[in-house]
Amino acid sequence: MTKVEERISQAIDRQKKKATKKKNGILHKYAFRVVREANKIEIRQAVESLYNVVVEDVNTSNVKGKKKSRYTKAGTVTGTTPIYKKAVVTLKEGDTIDFYSNI
Repeated sequence: MTKVEERISQAIDRQKKKATKKKNGILHKYAFRVVREANKIEIRQAVESLYNVVVEDVNTSNVKGKKKSRYTKAGTVTGTTPIYKKAVVTLKEGDTIDFYSNI
């Protein structure tokens, strides 16, 4: 096999792996907007008690507010969107959260 053929076969193998991940691999990750003072332990306990699931991992990030401006008759109005904390919760394999069951 030449080097070019090896690279092509490796590329095909990578594409197959990606395709099987998309079909079979459900990530079981859910994002929540939480209070900025909440820590990972509090977020884990709240999600487990509210939705009766087992949380494997919690990742948090503080999202900065964006500057916004608009033009009105009175002139330019400027401001920012609010700062908030985002939590991405990974659940145990097989657990899901159904947000639309109460509708």
